[in-house]
Amino acid sequence: MPPSIQALTHTYFRHNKRFPHVWCPGCGNGIVMGALLRAITRLELEKDEVVLASGIGCSGRMPTYLDFNTLHTTHGRALTFATGIKLANPALDVVAIMGDGDATAIGGNHLIHAARRNLNLTAIIINNSIYGMTGGQYSPTTPFGSTTTTSVYGHIEHAFSIAELAVTAGASFVARSTVYHAALADQLIEQAMMKPGFAVVEIISNCHVQYGRRNKLGNAVDMLNAFKEQAVTVKKGSTMEEDELRDKITIGVLADRDLPVSTDEYKRIREQARSKREGK
Repeated sequence: MPPSIQALTHTYFRHNKRFPHVWCPGCGNGIVMGALLRAITRLELEKDEVVLASGIGCSGRMPTYLDFNTLHTTHGRALTFATGIKLANPALDVVAIMGDGDATAIGGNHLIHAARRNLNLTAIIINNSIYGMTGGQYSPTTPFGSTTTTSVYGHIEHAFSIAELAVTAGASFVARSTVYHAALADQLIEQAMMKPGFAVVEIISNCHVQYGRRNKLGNAVDMLNAFKEQAVTVKKGSTMEEDELRDKITIGVLADRDLPVSTDEYKRIREQARSKREGK
């Protein structure tokens, strides 16, 4: 049985700091935060074993509410700080929490090279298709033709897929869920945190205030129901034609492969160099 909301709140929230939170009513960030806490609970990790790093944006507020080792960094730099923490203390479970703009625009280069490097980190990317906190500007994942404050006549650039980008860049584990599929989200986060190497979990979320309202997608419930209708599992998607998959969201594990982990390789090279120096 999953832990109750009351149990999670009592165990993990910083009751005396930053409450009430700044997220809009119905925001998917709270669902993702609950999924993360359920995953950590199942993994039976102590608070001091976990580090949460975030950048700027709505999702970047998440670590400020939680009683772990936390770091609220500059825009797009959550993964760089997370990398430094992991190199300094490989025993820690380090999780970078980012939004789509934070991870794939300002931090896009860091995401690609973190995947290529394959450090033992977990990246949770909440994709709501827009810069929500800063006023509703388009991001790299804003769909073509969408209306935002910086594309009032329709967005003329094409969105790219975060999960497919991570697969191509070489991440060991890549998965996708939506905030409607909350139980799946925490299972994927748990798998990602257990996986040696760089792991990415993309979670499609609603921003009904900045994105949904401008694109006439309804309220939070309407957008969550749309995710339910649009989602297909990886297994089902593999049997569908390209036209059938258009406008669908493929959920589940997209990549799970064993690759050399950067910290292990660094340790091996260091010991090799020491042995050579000592003439062994």
